[in-house]
Amino acid sequence: MLTTLKTVYTDTRAGDLAWALGREPLPALATLDLELAGAAVQLRLLGASHQVILEEDHGSCSETVACIPGSSTPLPLGVSKRVGEWEYEFAARVETLSRGQFAGRAQELLALVAEHPHGLAGVFPGSPHAFTALLAQRHEGSVMWRTWHAYPQEGQLVATRTRVGVRTPVAL
Repeated sequence: MLTTLKTVYTDTRAGDLAWALGREPLPALATLDLELAGAAVQLRLLGASHQVILEEDHGSCSETVACIPGSSTPLPLGVSKRVGEWEYEFAARVETLSRGQFAGRAQELLALVAEHPHGLAGVFPGSPHAFTALLAQRHEGSVMWRTWHAYPQEGQLVATRTRVGVRTPVAL
């Protein structure tokens, strides 16, 4: 699903993004509710980027990547931690692209997410390449999502990848 967001573009630098786990739902500009093999997933586009809320028999989890005023947790390259009965894994990378590369990559990602039944993308006013996009799926007992945050004025694209799955005991 592709939507044009009716808001001011507030997170104008990749370096302003912060990461948080376990936050309450923030006001969303657009949402997509999904049922992925027993897991309820809500993809949320915020004025300041994204939030994903996951609820399943094993509990709930929320991830926020956004400009969070007063946040002391910058966007990490990677996180691996236990959340209740789940293993949570997060990775992020920042790509710096030329203007032409950026435009091509933006169009490719928006087309991918807009046409996917588990995808949500929002384009911010002012630039067709200023967007946040999310794509979720279920695979082998885990719920996974990928996100992209585009900053055309810097030529930067922030990509994240998250996997949440039930912790499996190690056989001895």
